[in-house]
Amino acid sequence: MGFSFNHLPINTLVGADSATFKAITASREIESEYRRKYLLTAFLQRTLSPLYNINKERYKKLETEKIVSPVFIIGHWRSGTTFLHNIMSQDSQFGYCTTFQTVFPHLMLYGNTLFKRLAALLMPDSRPTDSLKLTVEQPQEEEFAISNMTVSSFYHFWSFPKDYTQFCDRYLLLKGCREEEINELCQAIEQTITIALHSQKRRRFLSKNPPHTARIELLLRMFPDAKFIYVMRNPYTVFHSTINFFSSTIAPLMLQKISTAELEKHILQTYSALFDKYESTKNQIPAGNLVEIKLEQIEEHTMSSIEWIYQQLNLQGFEKSQKEIKQYIQSTKNFTKNRYNYDSRSNELIKNYCKKAIDKWGYSEL
Repeated sequence: MGFSFNHLPINTLVGADSATFKAITASREIESEYRRKYLLTAFLQRTLSPLYNINKERYKKLETEKIVSPVFIIGHWRSGTTFLHNIMSQDSQFGYCTTFQTVFPHLMLYGNTLFKRLAALLMPDSRPTDSLKLTVEQPQEEEFAISNMTVSSFYHFWSFPKDYTQFCDRYLLLKGCREEEINELCQAIEQTITIALHSQKRRRFLSKNPPHTARIELLLRMFPDAKFIYVMRNPYTVFHSTINFFSSTIAPLMLQKISTAELEKHILQTYSALFDKYESTKNQIPAGNLVEIKLEQIEEHTMSSIEWIYQQLNLQGFEKSQKEIKQYIQSTKNFTKNRYNYDSRSNELIKNYCKKAIDKWGYSEL
């Protein structure tokens, strides 16, 4: 049993390479109550840095194959992307970013065995948001790994929430993002996928990464044959669930404070911007390479929904993986969802910011 997530003694930047760590922390305020956490993180990061350099050299010599037709599960946070990712990862053709890789992307090619065991002893047993079990090998969204490989990641807002708007505009929506920053982001994405496939000896990458919802143009530039699964969920539930997720995740990781009111405003603005960006770029995806599906449909008709996704995207492997998929689905039957207070104030805010999504998908107030 590891630390409680709410009492992590270090920040996840412990897994960042030196250039990223320095660039993201050098000019930003570390508030006094988080100084000890920052100093311990910085000490461990410097201690592990020589190993990170060894991994870097090994990656340069890695014999890799072309990344073919990756599958990207996208959609707003708390829309059901994790559930779908966990289901489809039961298919043995797919490689994915693991929880260990997200924190220590620079320990995947050297020191993996030792540090994975240590991480398993120290990491929390469950996610703070929904109490889902956490293990070092389970599928995870790769943005956490990307944030330890480049400054050009939206997820640096977890550490420095005062700069939320800057990180959102520049590295999520890519507004004003310099070409060299975009190139760094592309390199981090490619390296994350390459190492995941190499480590798991898998043929095809399965991604679950909400920030990629705003990066369709970029991903198609990198992988013209990529396939996309867009998951949607009732915006009223998504808002409350995202507040819970962001609040519970940011608390143990932040090096600066942010008020609930500020976070709430950021989430609503991001929801609207992410929806607009997706709608304005999804038509660039080639015919047959995109499916859109509601979480409610997946939950009600899980096996038939997964089979439909495979058919629509012309993915092979469903028949072969049916047993494993069914077993995983069965294991989630007793999972209890969080319940939220759908008060009139928040409902009005959601109507104002999420109206286009509500109207388009036919959702109603809860």
